[in-house]
Amino acid sequence: TLLADHDSDDCRFFKIALKELQLQANLTAVHDGEQLMQLLKNQPADRHGKSDGHFDVLFLDLNMPRKTGFECLEEIKRNPKLKTVPVIVFSTSFDEDIADRLYNDGAHYYICKPADFSQLKKVIGQAIALVAKENNQQPSKEKFLLGN
Repeated sequence: TLLADHDSDDCRFFKIALKELQLQANLTAVHDGEQLMQLLKNQPADRHGKSDGHFDVLFLDLNMPRKTGFECLEEIKRNPKLKTVPVIVFSTSFDEDIADRLYNDGAHYYICKPADFSQLKKVIGQAIALVAKENNQQPSKEKFLLGN
């Protein structure tokens, strides 16, 4: 599991939530878009040239320094090696037009960061379970927004 978020408090709460969910997931966190893209591009590829699955899911904040979440999502989905990595947008606010753009750009789910820790834990668990169930395929648009 990969988390790209510039807010250290949000990263800490995410890590605690993941630990409390007792999922068999290793968390790697990056704090800006450039760092994220370097990490992803340096992953080993499988024999078909795709990412070897080192990161089974990416939780992506939109408002990051150096390269925004929008830029990262577009770059990920244009890259044949990375385009199959499920991307869950993890943002502090929700805007329907932005959600439409993100869905069209290939994001799997959109989570508006809940202020309540128990809700945060629940929605992270839900997102990870859905990605596994969907077998890395983008779900229908009706299922795009999680946690509301």
